[in-house]
This record gives sequence, C-alpha cells and structure tokens, in this order.
Amino acid sequence: MATLPQTDIVLYTSGTPNGQKASITLEELGLHYDLKNIEISKNVQKESWFLKINPNGRIPAIVDRTPASNGRAKEKRIFESGALMLYLCQKYDPENRLNYTFDTDEYWEVVEWLIWMQSGLGPMQASNHFYRYAPEKIEYGIKRYQTETKRLYQVLEDRLAEQAETDGADGPWIVGDRMTIADIANFCWVNWAEWAGVDVKSFKLLNQWLDRINERPAVKRGLDVPEPFTMKEKLKSKEGEEEYAKHHSQWVMKGQEADQKKHG
Repeated sequence: MATLPQTDIVLYTSGTPNGQKASITLEELGLHYDLKNIEISKNVQKESWFLKINPNGRIPAIVDRTPASNGRAKEKRIFESGALMLYLCQKYDPENRLNYTFDTDEYWEVVEWLIWMQSGLGPMQASNHFYRYAPEKIEYGIKRYQTETKRLYQVLEDRLAEQAETDGADGPWIVGDRMTIADIANFCWVNWAEWAGVDVKSFKLLNQWLDRINERPAVKRGLDVPEPFTMKEKLKSKEGEEEYAKHHSQWVMKGQEADQKKHG
C-alpha cells in the first residue's frame, strides 16, 4: 500500500450536485480537508476573493496546500468539479480506488463518462429550473428538459445493462468492476431526480445503482457537506416542496437579475 502525505486541502463548496461530487470524492479517498461553506444564496461565489480561486464564480473549488515531496510549501487551485476529481485521483489515488491506470482503455472510458456528464446530464438536468424555479411555467421548457433528462437516464440504464453482463457481484458500474469518479459524478445528478421532477424508479438498474451508492458510508458523509442534505425529505410533501421552491427561487432569481444587469 502506497504511503500518502497528510493532505492539506481547502474545499470551497455548497450543497449542490456539483459540490457533492467534490466532497464525496474527498471522503471516498479518505483525504484530510478543511471546509469553507460558500453561501451561494448570498452570492459569496461572486466576491473578489473567491474569483481569484475560480474566475467563473462557481463552486466547487479546492486549494491544495499539501507540501511538495521535497517539503517545499505550495498552493494549487483547482476549479471545475470534473477537473477537481481527476486531480485528486491523479495525486492521491495511487491504488486506483476511484479510477484506472492512466492511458488504459478503462481510464479513457472513465474520462468519457465524466465529460458526458459535464456536457450532457448536468446542464440538461439543471435546466429543469423551468420546472422548479421559473416564475412562469412554460410548458415547452418543462417538457424539453424533463424529456432530455429521461433520455440521458436511459443512456445510463443501457450502459449499466451492458456492464451487468461482465461486472462482478457488487455491480454493475459505469466503467469496469468498481465504482469510479464516473459513477460519483453521474450519481450526484441522478440523486437529485426529484428536484427535476423526474421519477428514477422507472429505470430499474439505474435505481439499484443509485441505492448502492447511497448506502456507502463515505457517500453519506459527502452528501452532508457542508450541511445536512435534506432535499429529498423536503420534497416528500406538497408543503415541503412549496417551501423549498420558494426559498431557493428567490435567491436564484436575484442572482439572475444581478447577472442581467451586469452582462445584459
């Protein structure tokens, strides 16, 4: 077993699908990190000090202050959740617990499914803003993005069915014979299916995959960073759903208005 340095990482995050990708990866790898809760409802991510870490003004981001192998102090910022996950595996996962050896077929498949999530599933499911927050309920927008989210869930369902033919008893997984950052990245969005108004239970293998990942202790810890993950519980009742939507839509729309004034 490789000996890893005591990590000195600062995680800047909030309780969103993208933020949970970072915290779950850190927890699964057992890395030490300090937590900075970025209150996106107050637009903290747009403050000048944070823009020096992520010029795009989004979470998550990390600053890795772990000393170099020669003991020299250093600081490395990483923003964008996909880049962050790849960085953590490259630097601190020599046994490939969450990835595969660089340049193997499995490594590039992990990259494929990670980028597929970043460019497809994440943006399309996030666009269910039309369903959850938009002040006007525009039927075209709601149907467009819920339908596309379901289509992408079917892509994952088909992939898991293909993997089930070769995976071990604890699978199937998106790539190979174990959970990787490809699974974590996609899980963190599928786990918010209720928010998008999509029923994941109609996708048998995907629902089982979701349950398997949710049962992992490190995942449970990562979901509760930086505060307890309560979305699923709140959306179980009509009253909770309305309260959740009202609270979040207020700051979402306020942030959108600020961006329109600055960039419109």
